[in-house]
Amino acid sequence: MNQQRLILSSPLLEIVVSRLAQQLIENYQDFADTVILGMQPRGIYFAERVARELNRILGYDVPLGYLDATFYRDDFRRRDTPLRANTTNVPFIIENKRVILIDDVLATGRMVRAALDAMTAFGRPRKVELLVLIDRRYNRDLPIKPDYTGKRVNTLESQQVLVEWTEQGAEADRIWLVG
Repeated sequence: MNQQRLILSSPLLEIVVSRLAQQLIENYQDFADTVILGMQPRGIYFAERVARELNRILGYDVPLGYLDATFYRDDFRRRDTPLRANTTNVPFIIENKRVILIDDVLATGRMVRAALDAMTAFGRPRKVELLVLIDRRYNRDLPIKPDYTGKRVNTLESQQVLVEWTEQGAEADRIWLVG
């Protein structure tokens, strides 16, 4: 039996985005030499929302790019079906920049490790911080933890976090715990 439990939706989601933007402003102040990279595929929607909120508060745009780490994954050659790459759009050099890497869900840490490898094609950042909407605790394969977290969720290995974004055609923004 597949059970679903709603863990986050509007208007609480907007409050979480606003809180995370305020935390970033507290730590980065003017965002000089700072860029945002949203991780493909679904992290880009969350990154766009955080960037929009930052831009609204600050009155100027913080550079935003999209990073696909598909071919940097450690399970890339172990799959039965070929992986399809998503768009990478990093319209800036990240050499000596502070990078805020954004994803929707942090589980095993393997996608973040792959993203760190993928970033090197665009330069060597001065610093990288990780911001996630949902931190699935108790599921790490690698010692990676977020610097900024929207919500921590205790999950079993058999459970999944399902993120539904209106940008992807969902009727409303909802984050579910499924399993």
